[in-house]
Amino acid sequence: MNASLRSLGVPPNAWAVDSAIADISRPPLPPRLVTIPTETKTLRLDLAKTALLVIDMQNDFCHPDGWLASIGVDVNPARTPIQPLQVVLPALRTVRVSIIWVNWGNRPDLLNIGAATRHVYNPTGEGVGLGDPLPANGAPVLQKDSWAAAVVDELEQKPEDVKVDKYRMSGFWDTPLDSILKNLGCTTLLFAGVNADQCVMATLQDANFLNYDCILLKDCTATTSPDYCWLATLYNVKQCFGFVTDSTAVLSAIK
Repeated sequence: MNASLRSLGVPPNAWAVDSAIADISRPPLPPRLVTIPTETKTLRLDLAKTALLVIDMQNDFCHPDGWLASIGVDVNPARTPIQPLQVVLPALRTVRVSIIWVNWGNRPDLLNIGAATRHVYNPTGEGVGLGDPLPANGAPVLQKDSWAAAVVDELEQKPEDVKVDKYRMSGFWDTPLDSILKNLGCTTLLFAGVNADQCVMATLQDANFLNYDCILLKDCTATTSPDYCWLATLYNVKQCFGFVTDSTAVLSAIK
């Protein structure tokens, strides 16, 4: 590339430009190939094209003072991904895999949230619903920049990580997630977080529909739903939408 040209954009989706030239060839990032076993096939993938999506590991879903706990749900299952994520996140950052935190964080005015979504969180209209103060600390339920929508303290977010607010089960609807992944050149997505059968599954399905390659990290994912929901999620991912493995397999591959 001509040394006088300046990069414009995020590699690999970047041009090289000056006053007379725009090089739009978009040279790819150097490949970083690894082999990872899954429950159905052995995968060969490129870490340079891979991102990890960590979905909804936030106080309202995982903390004993959060929204789920306030309505009587046992949140201990939702906390089980914390320990394996504490190990795999630093390892993935070391090999320059993008970490993307996809958190439910609503607008304070809820103007983009329909009645059907609000009904899920307050079916009688009399309880603590979206934007209402939590009984334990008054934080507004799932509101952007609130304690309720924040990632649990046990998981460290780094400045180089990417944060995306979502407003419904899928992280792709009404968000910039797809545009961000395309700019980063990602085609393979690792999935972690809660709840496996709800927000994780909805986001993974939409990723599959958008032609991303999807890999669910089983030990980094959990649900507070009954066991049959968890088993159905694993079955459907393997049958229709991608692959299932665990963080141990990923750690072994990147070493």
